[in-house]
Amino acid sequence: MQLTGFNGTVALVTGAGGGIGAALVKQLRDSGCTVVATDISAPVFEPNSEQRTPVYTLALDVTDAKAVDALVAKVEQDIGPIGFGINVAGILQFGTVDTIDDDSWRRTFAVNCDGVFYVCRALARVMSPRRQGVMVTVGSNAAGIPRHAMAAYGASKAASAMFMRCLGLELAPLGIRCNSVAPGSTLTPMQTGMWADETGEQRVIEGLPEVYKTGIPLGKMARPEDVANAVMFLLSDQAGHIVMDDLYVDGGATLRA
Repeated sequence: MQLTGFNGTVALVTGAGGGIGAALVKQLRDSGCTVVATDISAPVFEPNSEQRTPVYTLALDVTDAKAVDALVAKVEQDIGPIGFGINVAGILQFGTVDTIDDDSWRRTFAVNCDGVFYVCRALARVMSPRRQGVMVTVGSNAAGIPRHAMAAYGASKAASAMFMRCLGLELAPLGIRCNSVAPGSTLTPMQTGMWADETGEQRVIEGLPEVYKTGIPLGKMARPEDVANAVMFLLSDQAGHIVMDDLYVDGGATLRA
């Protein structure tokens, strides 16, 4: 099945500087989208002689509501109407509840939850009059299962997942679809930065009973492209009747759909 609905559409991606975000930018570009790729510093992408459509790279701090509003307005004016909005920006702060400090807690929510709210609110305001558009947030399977020393991360991702469902309920009557993707352990710098040595990947696959973490039944970790594939499906015409969903892409690690 060939996914359709991308050619000529302007797609705004946050957290595009690496990992899942960078993989998604490539797939959107190759599918014919005009991509606006943002991160805390403007992302850098290697030139591609086969590039069919442009990729605009801009710096954006998603925790700054005014900056988000200004960027959306600039894109709408200078590039074109935004048809797709994808939130990938996210941070991970470790710490048990009794040790995590106030700033770390607030920063985690500022990026993972407030940032999603600011971007989606700005997009809802421009998409609603047009009565079309799709928004997808890349969350985490940590939103649906407790993780040791990850209360801030899990709680912020759970909040953003429910926000996307509520947003989807509000905007569905206008023909605007809102969904989430919940990756598990994925081969990105966020994941590999947690490993103490070269056995880290195998330990994640097998499970970490000392912190009550199940393994991955599929027997392998996700690649950024695996998660980007799921996002692409939810953006496509073929997902045209899917709204308020939270698609888990974790190889069965949370033992749920």
